[in-house]
Amino acid sequence: MRVTCKCGNKGLIRDSKKHSPDFVTLYCLCLDVACAHSWVAHLTFSHTVSPSAQTYERMLLDRLRDLPREKQRELFEQLGSQAAG
Repeated sequence: MRVTCKCGNKGLIRDSKKHSPDFVTLYCLCLDVACAHSWVAHLTFSHTVSPSAQTYERMLLDRLRDLPREKQRELFEQLGSQAAG
């Protein structure tokens, strides 16, 4: 992904922070040493143009794998208690 500074020169994404699968904060720096502008940008999911060819189950499993182990355990415990009740 390319970023451009307000001065018109190329920028560099120096760091990023993923808040969710649909929202990332980008920390950017202008590559023109005379400018040296640094800024924060946000990258977000907007909308689907063409749906995924993956099955719903496959996408769900991929999302579950991205979660921390403790969060996975919590979800499975909740599902287990709902199935038993």
